[in-house]
Amino acid sequence: DRIGGLLRYGIPEFKMEKRVLERRLAQMAAEGTEFRPGVNAGVDVTGDRLRAEFDAVVLAGGATVARDLPVPGRELAGVHQAMEYLPLANRVQEGDLAEPPITAEGKRVIIIGGGDTGADCLGTAHRQGAVSVHQLEILPRPPDARSAENPWPTWPVIFRTSSAHEEGGERVYAVSTSELVGDADGRVRALRGHEVRPVQTNGAMGFEPVPGSEFELQCELVLLAMGFVGAQREGLVEQLGVDLDARGNVARDTGWATNVPGVFVCGDMGRGQSLIVWAISE
Repeated sequence: DRIGGLLRYGIPEFKMEKRVLERRLAQMAAEGTEFRPGVNAGVDVTGDRLRAEFDAVVLAGGATVARDLPVPGRELAGVHQAMEYLPLANRVQEGDLAEPPITAEGKRVIIIGGGDTGADCLGTAHRQGAVSVHQLEILPRPPDARSAENPWPTWPVIFRTSSAHEEGGERVYAVSTSELVGDADGRVRALRGHEVRPVQTNGAMGFEPVPGSEFELQCELVLLAMGFVGAQREGLVEQLGVDLDARGNVARDTGWATNVPGVFVCGDMGRGQSLIVWAISE
């Protein structure tokens, strides 16, 4: 009921406390679930083997293919996908690593992307001791209240401040990155960008540069948090031969079934990037 309420009324965040997760894992183990950690499905065990050994296979691997940034300088050291950065910070907190291989300590940090993943990067960078943090978003700043074009019960597109944003940092809206600049050692030292404004082209929304709005921000760490473009194809998805939809997710019917008999999909792997409550509900 708690999860259903969150889905119905649009609560924006639902943080899964580790104690709740550990309690559920213990309950599932007591009920007979066998956990096999450290197994890379599609590498350590193939799709053919899974189908041979089990009557049903449920794909719940998430939408893990991150959207990239195709600009000059993307290859520079110090430019990372958010999901290269965040899991390592979690492993330090769990005691698996003594120090994070990627850290914001003493650095000027730029986060590209204004969603929940970007907010997670923001909070982590602050805790690691970043000198400054800028979070860039290509969309305009949302209004403080619903517009007439955004009536109830549609999802309220309004300006929100998460607990991470309350800790500091600067959010910059309606900007796009044009280039990442490196130093003599091949490390990122600055981001060059410009302001943008939305335009309609053939019925689709796009963005065009605002003349004379170019800027440069100094930085030593750039984190890409621009969303995800579907499930990883290599490995299990290709081995099982499941169809993908137009968004790059594993296609399914109303009963969660893929085109392959006995193979089902739930959560972000079939829905696309979303909140944990949807994955739990499915």
